[in-house]
Amino acid sequence: MTIAPDNAQQGASHRYRAMRDFVQSMDDTLPGKFEVTKEGIVHDMMAPVGPHELTTLHLRKRLEKVMPDEIVAHTGEPDVEDEPAGIMRRPDVMVIALADMEVPGSFDPRTLIAAIEVVSRSNPDNDWVSKMRDYPLIGVPVYAVFDPRTGTGAVLTDIHPTPDGPRYATRKDFVYGEDVTIGDWTISTQNLPRYESRTGEQR
Repeated sequence: MTIAPDNAQQGASHRYRAMRDFVQSMDDTLPGKFEVTKEGIVHDMMAPVGPHELTTLHLRKRLEKVMPDEIVAHTGEPDVEDEPAGIMRRPDVMVIALADMEVPGSFDPRTLIAAIEVVSRSNPDNDWVSKMRDYPLIGVPVYAVFDPRTGTGAVLTDIHPTPDGPRYATRKDFVYGEDVTIGDWTISTQNLPRYESRTGEQR
C-alpha cells in the first residue's frame, strides 16, 4: 500500500473539506442531492415526488414493520461521512440503531447496518457504479439497490480486500415481486413503483 506524503494528504483533506463545505451550503439552495466522492461533487437531480420518493417511503415502512423498535430505516439528513477517505454520501434509506444516531454532525458509515439506494433516472451510474465502490470503501456492511427503471435490484454484502480496495464479495440480484433480505430482515418488493418508460427506452 502506498502512503501519500503528509503534504499530499493535507492537500487532499483540504480539497475534500472545501467540497464538503460547498455541498452543505447548496443543500437548501438547489434541488436534488449533493454528495462528495473521489471524483468530486455529484449532483443527483430528483423529483420531489414520484417513483423515487414513493419507493423510498415503501421501503422505509416495510422495513420498520419487521425491525425491532431500536432499529430504524432513516431517510434524510445527516450524511454519512468518512473524511480520511474523502467521501460523503446521503443514502436514500439508512438502516441504523437509534443509539448510533445520537451523534453530532454526520453519521459514521461503519455504524450503519445497511445503506439503501433507489436508482435515479438522471444518474443511474451514481448508484450502480460509484456507490458500489464507495460504500465498501467506507465500511457500510450491506448495500441494497432498487432500480425503478428496470424493476430489478441487488443486495451486496461481505466486504473483502481487493487490489483496488475493499469491495463487496457477495451480490444477490432480485426482480420486483420477489422477497428481498436486507441485513436480518426480509421484505416484499411487490407493487413497488416503476418509472414510466420513455420513447425508445426499455422497461
